[in-house]
Amino acid sequence: MRKTKIKICGLMGGEDVSYVNIVHPDYVGFVFAQSKRRVSEELAAKLAAELDSGIIRVGVFVDEEADRVVELLKKDIIQIAQLHGGESPDEIRYIQQRSGRQVIKAIQVRTAADVAAGMDSPADILLLDSGKGSGEAFDWDCLRAASRPFLLAGGLTPENVGEAVMEISPFGVDVSSGVETNGRKDFFKIHDFMEAVTKGDKRK
Repeated sequence: MRKTKIKICGLMGGEDVSYVNIVHPDYVGFVFAQSKRRVSEELAAKLAAELDSGIIRVGVFVDEEADRVVELLKKDIIQIAQLHGGESPDEIRYIQQRSGRQVIKAIQVRTAADVAAGMDSPADILLLDSGKGSGEAFDWDCLRAASRPFLLAGGLTPENVGEAVMEISPFGVDVSSGVETNGRKDFFKIHDFMEAVTKGDKRK
């Protein structure tokens, strides 16, 4: 049984939804920030309606107006907000209180000091990444400074995620470009990524 949570981020179309409905990750992400994977509110609502109800929908934002984030949460297009910008603790609390939903805060990691500094965030879940969805890995030794559960992101692939799960034991792993081919989600890579996480859990 898989213990480590899995988030497949950057869904853009019905084909992507059909893939995740088959393999059933714990979370999927819709990107509302400026990105090649950006989706409109209308498209996100359409995809959310097609998604298996057991998969949690996360909206990804960078320095978005807090009330706009709350609006999308209250419309139930997304169920969790993931913040990648310079959002303050007060903004995080505002979104939590106004929406009654959870917030994930992304922490950009270069050193162990970056990790330690992020531990006091009021966010419900932390996401430790090398950048704003850069897809680049970082030195996992930095993560020993983490004092609370976190999602690991940045440069994860079907080839290295099992090792990450065994070595770091994150709460969950977050992937986007690592399960794509030519900029599009690849069902076989998604499947292999999830299999690798399950095997990593068993070997811990």
